[in-house]
Amino acid sequence: MPAAPAHRRDAAASEARRPSANPWKIDLRELGRRAGSMQELDRTIRAPEGWKVELIGVPADGDVRLDLRLESVMEGVLVSGEISVPLVGSCARCLEPVEDTLTLDIQELYAYEGSTTEATSEEDEVRLVEGDFLDLEPMARDTVVLSLPLSPVCDEDCGGLCVDCGQRIDDLPPDHAHEVTDPRWAGLAERLASSSGTPGDDDPTKEN
Repeated sequence: MPAAPAHRRDAAASEARRPSANPWKIDLRELGRRAGSMQELDRTIRAPEGWKVELIGVPADGDVRLDLRLESVMEGVLVSGEISVPLVGSCARCLEPVEDTLTLDIQELYAYEGSTTEATSEEDEVRLVEGDFLDLEPMARDTVVLSLPLSPVCDEDCGGLCVDCGQRIDDLPPDHAHEVTDPRWAGLAERLASSSGTPGDDDPTKEN
């Protein structure tokens, strides 16, 4: 079988090295390793699944807006700027739908392999430049998920739900209340209620 032409092999190898299908991976070859060089990144990427906690999170395929600056420093690449994501979920008090936008500041160092920063840091304490690329997704996911509220509310003054009828308190009239019966008299109250609804023989209006 004849060997593949050299130019085809080179093109395939180049394509394999370039993670163009992954918008979270950033090519650093233009930035270079000269300390002080800078590259700006303004990109909107679809959110993966799983960026959430129990009651709120980023909807899958929601727009993640990255407005970042990449700076080459001695130890690696310093990534700083803002990340903005949409949020959907439920109010922890009344369970009504909640929609919001979360904007967070980012500053993260991606260290070069073999740098002093990598050598003196635990494996899970430092992010690494992978060859000529860096992967923004793990950093973005951790930043967003760790900032999500565990008890989101539709409004800071949300009154929650009525413990007796389960309706939203903010939708009920101010004088909304439920009659409370002393449990010691509950049995008697039930008897009186049942007997009052059944005509008795002592009804003075009953004809013989």
